[in-house]
Amino acid sequence: MPRKRLCILSRKKSLYSTSRLVEAARQQGAQPVVMDTLRCTLVVSPQGNSLLYRGEPMEGLTAAIPRIGASITTYGMAVVSHLETMNVPVPNPAASIARSRDKLRCLQLLAQAGVDVPRTVMATAGMKVRQLVDSIGGLPCIIKLLRGTQGVGVMIANTRTEAETIVQTFWGLGQDVCLQEFIVESSGRDVRALVVGDEVVGAMRRQARGGEFRSNIHRGGEGTSIQLDAHFQQTAVRAAKCIGLSVCGVDMLEGKTGPKVMELNSSPGFEGLETATKADIAGAIVRHSLSLSRKSEAK
Repeated sequence: MPRKRLCILSRKKSLYSTSRLVEAARQQGAQPVVMDTLRCTLVVSPQGNSLLYRGEPMEGLTAAIPRIGASITTYGMAVVSHLETMNVPVPNPAASIARSRDKLRCLQLLAQAGVDVPRTVMATAGMKVRQLVDSIGGLPCIIKLLRGTQGVGVMIANTRTEAETIVQTFWGLGQDVCLQEFIVESSGRDVRALVVGDEVVGAMRRQARGGEFRSNIHRGGEGTSIQLDAHFQQTAVRAAKCIGLSVCGVDMLEGKTGPKVMELNSSPGFEGLETATKADIAGAIVRHSLSLSRKSEAK
């Protein structure tokens, strides 16, 4: 039997998540092929679409795992979409990645499906900020860039003056923002659940460092392994399915009424999660991705 070739779209082989996926692929008998997304050339032809990597044709890919950073979202989604037209199975389709990257669109779809999310509002420049704040329950409130990542572009406003200043500044820079209710009981902490397929393969509670309200590991937050109850697990899996992602990080707040989904990450880093939980996250992702090929062949 020919060896399965698992493509990993990533800018750098040295990144923790990429190197762990390579290791896991080898352990499962597959040949890992790491490709820098920006070095992929997409060829569209009536004879069939094809892909060149560093000028050489790439054929016989069993499946592909997209690790698309926020800075290359547009071209990254084009590459993933192209692979889909070549019938290469991917755990996260391009359309689903796009939905997850737009924070407001993601929340719209989750709320429509009945998933509990923080109350959120968006409006164009010129709207009265005071009315926007009132519509989400008052102060303090969270102000976010629609396409920020790793806690960048997320601020808290404790007064109306602060809210006005932050929003007007973002608008003046041509940035789209949304305002979100502040969940007091979850201040400075959240839950990251990593969903693979139909299950949560690892979860941790992230706690912000002193004086910081953002709990992101990249902002200095600390992660502690936790066992999620059934409600949190079901919410995470349901949210992932709603957006169309089968490998993703689901960030949730611990509200009084249960989990509130903040956002989904279609290319979650999992160094902190593997360190905290000692779980083989990379192995689960590779196993699931290879299984998509078997399902595709069975059709």
